[in-house]
Amino acid sequence: MTETLQKANGTWRDRVMHRDILRIAVPSIVSNVTVPLLGLVDVTITGHMGAAAYIGAIAVGGMIFNMMYWLCGFLRMSTGGFASQAYGAGLADESRRVLLRALQVALGLGLLFIVFQIPIRSLALFIMSPSPMVESYVLQYFAVLVWGAPAVLATFVFNGWFLGMQNARVPMIVAITQNVVNILLSLLFVVGLGMKVEGVALGTLIAQYVGVVLSVAFCVRLYGAPWQHMDFRSLWKDNALARFFSANSDIFLRTLFMVAVQVWFTSRGAHQGDTILAVNALLMQLFLLFSYFMDGFAYAGEALAGRFAGGRDFTSLRRLTLCLFVWGVALTALFMLVYWLGGAPFLSLLTDNATVVEAAEPYLLFAVLIPACGCAAFLFDGLFVGLIATRQMLVAVLLAAIVYFALCAALMPVMGNAGLWLSLLAFLSVRGLVQAVLYPRILRQLAE
Repeated sequence: MTETLQKANGTWRDRVMHRDILRIAVPSIVSNVTVPLLGLVDVTITGHMGAAAYIGAIAVGGMIFNMMYWLCGFLRMSTGGFASQAYGAGLADESRRVLLRALQVALGLGLLFIVFQIPIRSLALFIMSPSPMVESYVLQYFAVLVWGAPAVLATFVFNGWFLGMQNARVPMIVAITQNVVNILLSLLFVVGLGMKVEGVALGTLIAQYVGVVLSVAFCVRLYGAPWQHMDFRSLWKDNALARFFSANSDIFLRTLFMVAVQVWFTSRGAHQGDTILAVNALLMQLFLLFSYFMDGFAYAGEALAGRFAGGRDFTSLRRLTLCLFVWGVALTALFMLVYWLGGAPFLSLLTDNATVVEAAEPYLLFAVLIPACGCAAFLFDGLFVGLIATRQMLVAVLLAAIVYFALCAALMPVMGNAGLWLSLLAFLSVRGLVQAVLYPRILRQLAE
C-alpha cells in the first residue's frame, strides 16, 4: 500500500513538472517559431526575385549579424540564469539588479557595433568571400540593419530576464508583435514599393525597435520601473562584477566557437558557388525550425533549473531533467518524420529556382538527421545555463569544435558539401555527449 501511494505521489509530481515545463516551453516555442518563420519569409521574398544571389545575400548578411549577436548571447543566457536563481531564492531586489547590470552592458555593446561597423563588415566579408554580386547586396543589407544593434541586445536582456522570472508569455507577445511588424513591413517595402534587399533590412530594423519598446512597457507594467529607488552604485558592489564577467566570459568563448563553426559552414558553402550557398541556406531553415522548437524546452529547463538550484531543491531538479528528455525524444521523432516525408515539397515553397531545388535534394538526408544529433545538446544547454555551469558548457563546445574542424579538413576534399554537413552533425552530437558526461558531476557539486 505504501509503495502504491509513493508511486502515485511520484506520478502526480511528474504531472506537475510536465505542466510547469509546458507553461514555459509552449509560449517560448510560439515566440521562437516566429524567428525561423520570419527567416522563411525573407528567404521566400528574395527567392522569388529571380536570382540565387538574392538568397545568398540574405544568408551572408544574416550570418554577419549572427556573428555579432551570437557573440553577445551571454546577455540573454546569463541574465536568465542569474534572474532565475534570484527568483528561486526569493531575492526580488537582486533580480532587478541583474536586469539593470545586463542592460548597461547591452547598450554599450550596441553602440560599439555601430561605431565599428565598417571594420566588422569588412572582416566578415573577407572571411566569407562571397561572389561580387552577392557582396553588393550584402553591403546594402548591412548598412541599414546595423543601426538596430542596441535594440537587439537590449531585447536579449529583457527576454532572458522575463524567462528568469518564470514569465514566458511576455517574450512570446513581444516576439509575435515584432515579427508580424517585420513581415508586413518587408512585404510593403519589397512587394509594394519595389525595394530589394534594403527593403527587407528596413522592415527588420523598425521591428527591432518595436520589440525593445514593448519589452520596457511590459517590464514597467508588471514589475514596476526597476530603476526607481535603485542605488546604481550598488549594481557592481561586492562580487557582482566578478560573477557577471566570469560567467559571461565562459558563455562568450563558448559562443565564439559556435559562431566560428557556423561562419565556416557558410563560407565553405560560398566557396562552392552561389548555388551551393543557396542550397545550404535553404536547408539551414530546417535546422533553425527544429532548433527553435527545442530551444522552447531548453528555456523551460533554464528557468526551472535555476529556480530549483536557487531554492536548493535538487530532487525536483533531477525530475526536471528526466521530464525534459521525455519531451525531447518525442519532438525528435516527430521532426525526423516530418522532414523525411515533406522536405522536398518544403524546399519548393521557399524558392521557384528549379536549379537550387534540384541541387538541394541530395542533401535532404542531413536535415532529417539533425534532430537526432542535436536533441541532447539543446536540452543540456538550457539546464547548464540555469545552473550557471558555464565552464562546462565551454568545454563541451570546445571539444565539439575540434572534432568539427578536423572532420571538415578530412571529409570535404573527398565528399565536398556532404562532408561539410557530416561535420556539422558530428559537432552537434559531440556537444550532447560531452554534456551528458559532465552533468551528473555538476549535480553532485551543487548538492555538496
